[in-house]
Amino acid sequence: MPVLTSFAEIAVLLVMAAVIGLVGTLARQPLIVSFIAVGLIAGPSALDVVHSDAQIDLLSELGIAVLLFLVGIKLDVKLIRSLGVVSVLTGLGQIIFTAFFGYLIGLGLGLGHVTSLYVAVALTFSSTIIIVKLLSDKREIDALHGQIALGFLIVQDLVVVLAMIVLSAIGIGAADAGHGGGSVLTVLASGLALVATVVLFVRYAANPLTERLARAPELLVIFAIALAAMFAAIGDVVGLGKEVGGLMAGVALASTPYRETIAARLAPLRDFLLLFFFIALGATLDLSLLGAHVTGAILFSLFVLIGNPLIVLAIMGAMGYRKRTGFLAGLTVAQISEFSLIFVAMGVSLGHVTEDALGLVTMVGLVTIAASTYMITYSHRLYAVFEPLLGAFERKGTPREPSEAGAHAASSYKVIIFGLGRFGTAIGLRLKKRGIRVLGVDFNPQAVRRWRNLGLEADFGDASDPEFVAELPFRGAEWMVSTVPIHPTGLSHEDTRRTLIQLARSAGFSGRMAAASHSAGDTEVLFGAGIDLVLEPFQDAADRAVELLCGAAGEERTEFPEIAAEGRETG
Repeated sequence: MPVLTSFAEIAVLLVMAAVIGLVGTLARQPLIVSFIAVGLIAGPSALDVVHSDAQIDLLSELGIAVLLFLVGIKLDVKLIRSLGVVSVLTGLGQIIFTAFFGYLIGLGLGLGHVTSLYVAVALTFSSTIIIVKLLSDKREIDALHGQIALGFLIVQDLVVVLAMIVLSAIGIGAADAGHGGGSVLTVLASGLALVATVVLFVRYAANPLTERLARAPELLVIFAIALAAMFAAIGDVVGLGKEVGGLMAGVALASTPYRETIAARLAPLRDFLLLFFFIALGATLDLSLLGAHVTGAILFSLFVLIGNPLIVLAIMGAMGYRKRTGFLAGLTVAQISEFSLIFVAMGVSLGHVTEDALGLVTMVGLVTIAASTYMITYSHRLYAVFEPLLGAFERKGTPREPSEAGAHAASSYKVIIFGLGRFGTAIGLRLKKRGIRVLGVDFNPQAVRRWRNLGLEADFGDASDPEFVAELPFRGAEWMVSTVPIHPTGLSHEDTRRTLIQLARSAGFSGRMAAASHSAGDTEVLFGAGIDLVLEPFQDAADRAVELLCGAAGEERTEFPEIAAEGRETG
């Protein structure tokens, strides 16, 4: 076979990704699994057709920077403050639990003290990139469990940095592992300096600079990419890592009015670049090392897939969070990270552990990454299955998530709206103007807060949580409206809507139901599910526009200028 150029190799990867991704989609498999499979097939363990590691790694690292930038640009500083304690306690608790029991399992398998310690520490790292990508695809990065998960993933990343520094201090080049070396004090000082830089930028430069750049939208996008890459590079050099640097770059622009525009423009680029991250991850998995410790790999994989979610669920339950929130957040740590492989590889280079240990961790990584992808993708269905068994993980009253629905028990609402985005907000404001009392429900704390700022009443809660829905004030309500958008990954909200209908009827709702649809097929599904009125935002808006254009232009039109601003953030 002739030697391929770098361009030809990347072209081969793209073709393989398109073909295998299509096959995976037809088989209803998550794209991440398909892309990792591309890396395995193209890598040295199979076809061995790609050797442009430096170019692929570069694209992969840029994708990581853009991904974390897009997470940071949507972060609410007030929310970070409120979730700081649970993030730190959950993150550290999971690390301590996994390391301690992982070490004991290793000893039980006869791995020896040093090997058991390396493997146990490697098991504590979860993949921030995979988790954030999956939650972003499901539009759950803004949900409470998504925000908490992001918080303790950042804690994990900081522990990764410290672990690399410790290994560097005993003679291993941490810089080879993708993080800059340095002392703990240097890293802390660099982190404080980076935070100070972001604060000053937000205070004095962010708004005027982005306003100027927004006159040329292409330049605004280039600036955003440059900022993400620059902060990621700085974070890498000073020892904080590309992930933290990219996240801080996003935070630097989170307060600007153009953040939604930037996020929308960069989303396709993020998905393209992250393709190379997953391909590179698959290519690093050496299948020739997998057969030595099958039993150990199965035990460690089950420990990560079951033990990690349970400890997160237990800690969050003890802190007063609902079992549903703890379960959904816990599923995000049911895998090990690419840094787990790097960590053990460093141990091999030092001579502390053998390549068998690297093969063991590689197999655990392969199993847990694939399995957790399905667990996160179908998290709500899994919760429905295990919910009867999770009562022990929830404190009575869940003080961290007060049941605000109960506070409205004596209230009378004519309309209850689920989904407080642009469309739901527009409906709520117009109903309020007509003197109709409306209650909004959303699982995004920011959306609830924005509704309340507009003078509307809102509850924080999940529409598919039976306990929450049962507490809603349905008595006297004439309409229940769902404006929940269609899922962007192809996993539709049909089940959620049907669940909501069943739960509302069981809770005593006897009124009529309406739901938003964006396609003819979805409209048929909704009518079949028992919906009384299907709202088609685009079609209804077009009908109204035609009425205005054909002679009704003089009619009074209700204006809500605040919707545009709020809609850019919630839509």
